[in-house]
Amino acid sequence: MMTHSSKSSSSRRKQSSSTTTSRATISTTSATQTRRKRRARERSRSRANEKPAKDGRSRSPKGSSTKTPIQDDSEGHLVYKIGDVIKGRYTIIATLGEGTFGKVVQVVDEQTKEKLALKIIKNVDKYRESAKLEINVLETLNRQEDATGHKLCVRMLNWFNYHGHMCIAFEMLGLSVFDFLKDNEYQPYPIDQVRHIGYQLICSVYYLHKNNLTHTDLKPENILFVRSDFDVQFNDRKKREVRKVKDTTIKLIDFGSATFDHEYHSTIVSTRHYRAPEVILELGWNQSCDIWSIGCILFELYLGITLFQTHDNREHLAMMERILGPIPPKMSKRTKTRYFYNGRLDWDERSSAGRYVRDHCKPLERYISNGDDNVRDLFDLIRKMLAYDPKERLSLRKALDHPFFDKLDNRQKISLKRTPLDVDLEADDSRSSSTGPKRAKRSISR
Repeated sequence: MMTHSSKSSSSRRKQSSSTTTSRATISTTSATQTRRKRRARERSRSRANEKPAKDGRSRSPKGSSTKTPIQDDSEGHLVYKIGDVIKGRYTIIATLGEGTFGKVVQVVDEQTKEKLALKIIKNVDKYRESAKLEINVLETLNRQEDATGHKLCVRMLNWFNYHGHMCIAFEMLGLSVFDFLKDNEYQPYPIDQVRHIGYQLICSVYYLHKNNLTHTDLKPENILFVRSDFDVQFNDRKKREVRKVKDTTIKLIDFGSATFDHEYHSTIVSTRHYRAPEVILELGWNQSCDIWSIGCILFELYLGITLFQTHDNREHLAMMERILGPIPPKMSKRTKTRYFYNGRLDWDERSSAGRYVRDHCKPLERYISNGDDNVRDLFDLIRKMLAYDPKERLSLRKALDHPFFDKLDNRQKISLKRTPLDVDLEADDSRSSSTGPKRAKRSISR
């Protein structure tokens, strides 16, 4: 029988036990809530870090356990080091080059174990949009049935957005024809190599034109050897060793400025030295501006020097007149630029700039160093590609039939498929330049 005292004691123990249990439950609940809040704050910070960063900001890769954040430098370049893995697949093993658009690195594709070139675009809106346009062009070319023409253009293997940096994976190629020329101390290419490189270049651009595209940035830097291995030979005339590339197979790259016929045409296109007169005079342009660029490139490959070495529009036009003769009145009268006065180029030949042009430029035919028929054929081809009037400029289809390519090795010739569009391309000389901007938007989806 329980006494009152024992009942009271038992009651207190139960209350105490109940109170203790209640406090423990409250404490556990409080700790759980604290942990949940902490995890929520960490997730919030993680999500914030994953957003594309502006200059100098860092981001942590989504789902990454590493403590090293993704960073951009002040110009928008991705900060990386050798050994870093991009997108869990591409291991960086070397830096190949850098440009205004971003950087190109050599990577190993961990899925295929192949070495590739990965173009990493700056985390900057205008370069990101330009990369998307290049991807659109490359995907268009990849879908074409003309495998022969496509083989002359670099292959895009993959693309993706890496924390605001558009990345494009390409097949690995060799040096550009410009870098090889520079490393060879600007020793010109032999005429037979100029012939093969020029032939492939014309075929590749012809393929673009068939697909309603204008490259708009043809230059030696955008022509890459598939392999740039070389032999070393002693040049008796130069009294030094020179390099000779073993294989002159090339591919065309950099389609970031390529423009479809139906799209908006920017007023100014092409790198300065390879820019056609109609572009400088703002008369509108079409696919013929690529043909002018090819003419300039052929000259440079054969002589090792730039045909129009200038950075000024008026001086550029003066060089053209010195090398190719007067600019036709029908072009000088149509332009709204102020480079002409009374139908003639407003240029003082007695000025320091005038003397520079006179001393460093001469009529095109005077660059022919000997009477060799191969050289004469080459300069005849160049002259026809450098016709001032786009309507009179040699079409690419006709260029392929030029006598300069008659001595091309049969193993180097390319069979291009003919389509109904070829009829239009062969009538290039009847086309007129664009008379106004064309507007259309490009987009890509994936």
